[in-house]
Amino acid sequence: MKKTVFIFGAISGIICVAMFVITFSLEGAIDFEYGQILGYATMVIAFSTIFFAVRAHRDKQLGGSIAFGKAFLIGLYITLVASLIYVVGWEFYYTPEFIDKYAEYYVEDMKNNGMTEAEINKEMEWTELYKNNTFVRMGFTLAEIFPVGLIISLICAAILRKKPVVVESA
Repeated sequence: MKKTVFIFGAISGIICVAMFVITFSLEGAIDFEYGQILGYATMVIAFSTIFFAVRAHRDKQLGGSIAFGKAFLIGLYITLVASLIYVVGWEFYYTPEFIDKYAEYYVEDMKNNGMTEAEINKEMEWTELYKNNTFVRMGFTLAEIFPVGLIISLICAAILRKKPVVVESA
């Protein structure tokens, strides 16, 4: 199971990192709104590896049956590996200029939605922490990807669970 988890987790994580590297290299071609949509769509696609990993483990190592809990754990472990790769990748790729540009976009969006200056200032307090504290930034980054993998792990476990076939003797 360890080999399956590390291989499929690495594939998922690398897909996600590759997409944000590609997206940021096309600076200006994709705005933040579409970048977020593209990012989460990429995460869903990347975490589809959970389905294939659980199915392969069920069929090859477990004789065609797997409990929901075991299937979920495989998905969870893949999610953890992929999330770790994503967080480390972001730490290598991140620049403070990115958060400044994102903050400008976010402030403009809040103004367009009728928020007051006080509400906007309160909402934007996180940006300084994000820029200046690696652990806070890592927490935010983990909070982006981990829930997506968790949901897909639950879905895959529900779809792929299969009780062992019991043969009755006559």
